[in-house]
Amino acid sequence: MIQRIYGIATVLAAVCILSAPARAQQPVVDKFVLSDTIQPITQGELDHAIQRANADGARALLIELDTPGGLLDSTHLMVRAILDSKVPVIVYVGPAGARAGSAGFFLLESADIAAMAPGTNAGAAHPVIELGPQPDATMSQKIENDTEAFLRSYVTKRNRNAEAAEDAVHTSHSYTAQEALDKHLIDLIAPNESELLKLLDGREITRWDDSKLTLHLAGARIEVLKTTLREQLLGWLVNPNIALLFLVGGALLIYLEFNAPGTIVPGALGTLMVLLAIFGLNLLPINYTVVLLLVAALALLLLEAKFGGHGALAIAGIICLTFGTLTLVNAPVPELAVSPWVALAVSAAFGSITVFLVRLAVRARRMKSKLGPSSLVGRCASAMEPLNPEGHVVVEGEIWRAVSTVPVPAGAPLRVVGLETYLLHVEPAD
Repeated sequence: MIQRIYGIATVLAAVCILSAPARAQQPVVDKFVLSDTIQPITQGELDHAIQRANADGARALLIELDTPGGLLDSTHLMVRAILDSKVPVIVYVGPAGARAGSAGFFLLESADIAAMAPGTNAGAAHPVIELGPQPDATMSQKIENDTEAFLRSYVTKRNRNAEAAEDAVHTSHSYTAQEALDKHLIDLIAPNESELLKLLDGREITRWDDSKLTLHLAGARIEVLKTTLREQLLGWLVNPNIALLFLVGGALLIYLEFNAPGTIVPGALGTLMVLLAIFGLNLLPINYTVVLLLVAALALLLLEAKFGGHGALAIAGIICLTFGTLTLVNAPVPELAVSPWVALAVSAAFGSITVFLVRLAVRARRMKSKLGPSSLVGRCASAMEPLNPEGHVVVEGEIWRAVSTVPVPAGAPLRVVGLETYLLHVEPAD
């Protein structure tokens, strides 16, 4: 029995020893999934993925792309990172239904290997500003010319169709996978990643530095690079809707702290939320002139709360706040802009809550001046005994010494018209 167990253990050890070199020699392809807008957070994620691929000794970095586009500045940095990568970069627009819109088209064309899945599209890369002030015709032409030159600078060297690529910028042309292949904008079409690697095995490519490299990807193991917790949190904060909710909610909590000092929790939580919102908005193209519109909205809400305008000032403030939040981000794609429904809901809620809280605060401050003996002025009283001119009266259940300018019989209704130390001045109520 012992010999049998020993024999089985020997066989298992031999299998492990023989399979270890085979596994060590198996080529590895790192995979990075980019299914978000192009902005500083996804730019950092791509940089991290390229660094990991270089450190892992991967045969290639496969970028699975599905994006509506994003910021041009981030696109420039991401293209530069792809061109400078020591590891060959394969950009694959997939799965079916995915797109490489706007800025994503620039990433697709910058790759060593550009591929698409059937049922995908790429292009529509004309630079736009979805919301906010629009540039004049001259500035728009400058931006377009610069964008075309940027795309042409590396598409030509990648031996792809520069004219068709420029059409995606100049006329916002978008291409299906087959059209992109026919126009020589991509290198191949593959239904999935495994088939893509099989088709690329043995292919010779020319790197950005003009060196030749033959890809050996047969049987490659695909390692998915997962985003870190930090990158996930940053990606969540860069959402303009989340940032706006944090900003408004934090402002209300800070206001509550000022009205109820010493509670600590609302002030601390509100400060944290506002700081996170500012951090997230700082990563987006903010239209700083909109701040004036937001200040005007706040001023109108405060005036409504203090003086009352039968709701007219509050409505005007909410309208200003809605337009301000809608145009706060100069978004090149709708996904980077504040949702109209979120802007309207936040503005209406913030405006209503602000007016309500400020009115409570103003009313409380006015009530403070009516505390103590001075609050008796204007109150009704009743004579306990004849006042001729002095006697005792009852005010709010309290007995006070009072003086009247005219004789007053007992039980007569009176009104307090003044206070002198602890002596009330009264007069007949009717």
